[in-house]
Amino acid sequence: MPDPVPTRILGLSGPRQATLFEEQARAPADGEFLVQTLFTGLSAGTELTFYKGTNPYLHSGFDEELGVFDGGRPAMRYPITRLGYMEVGRVAESRAHGVEPGQTLAMAYGHRTAHVADATRERYVPLPDDVEPLLGIYAAHMGPICANGLLHAAAELASGPVRALGEGVAGRRVVVIGAGVVGLLTGLFASEHGAEAVAVVDPSERRLAAARVLGLDAHREEPELWRRFKQEWVHGPRDRGADVVFQCRGRTESLAVALRCLRPQGTVIDLAFYQGGADALRLGEEFHHNGLGIRCAQIGRVPRLLRDEWDRDRLSRETVALLQARGADIAAALVTDVLPLEQAPLLLAQLAAREREVLQAVFSV
Repeated sequence: MPDPVPTRILGLSGPRQATLFEEQARAPADGEFLVQTLFTGLSAGTELTFYKGTNPYLHSGFDEELGVFDGGRPAMRYPITRLGYMEVGRVAESRAHGVEPGQTLAMAYGHRTAHVADATRERYVPLPDDVEPLLGIYAAHMGPICANGLLHAAAELASGPVRALGEGVAGRRVVVIGAGVVGLLTGLFASEHGAEAVAVVDPSERRLAAARVLGLDAHREEPELWRRFKQEWVHGPRDRGADVVFQCRGRTESLAVALRCLRPQGTVIDLAFYQGGADALRLGEEFHHNGLGIRCAQIGRVPRLLRDEWDRDRLSRETVALLQARGADIAAALVTDVLPLEQAPLLLAQLAAREREVLQAVFSV
């Protein structure tokens, strides 16, 4: 039998206690393969909720059948030995049909230096030679999250079957609230799929600079910024504003701005992760009087009526196509930090204390 492979795992031994655990990865059995990690991307917004102890799964459990959270029954407890969902690795050994040693795969198995995968149960995305392996962190999960936002826009706005990802944005005026990784990739998807205009809104000049690198129209967040879109984008009498707004910032104040930017009977496609209350969300104002919609577009579901034609694998293929077309720009705009996995605990502490700002951090192995 082959010797076990020493494996380091970034996890949490407790709140604000990032730890590098160690284990031995066993040899793959029939139908499995061993992948050795090249890069693993940090999803700072999500992972900091576990680091700080604010993630809802730490305080309640989600009933998959009923679709509700049950307070007081935590689904996760410390120590947490699986964080992250943006991995790229090379197959070291395979006993799975169709998976060959030497292949570079995008997967979502967490921050660990090696992983034994069941080929029948775990998703993997082979990366073409013309995609930089570091950018493969987006192919399995993060990119499909953003592509799914466009798919939901298409389901809201298209008049028939959705055959192309851009049917909800092509020829339309789009606002993206939030210039984090999700917002920037969503805006780039919209631009590449034919949007007439893509305006990205964020308070951070550094993130707005990244939007400009991608060729997107960048706007600093201001209290009356919505007025500019209402004044410039006129569809007819009493019909002004964005055709669709992608809300990618986990603040209810941002959702309120998103609603203000919309034309009547428009829809906010919401990709944000909210953890606080909703005092700033005033549903008796624009939401009510303009007949607006809010559609959550998270990766757990594609639109119900499109499930026969669209799934996460297809969204991954759309992501790979984007990486092939705009990979150099994505690397220049989004990837701000590449550092060894050993430095991850310090980085999480600095981010939680707001002592450091990153857009996309990637841990190398």
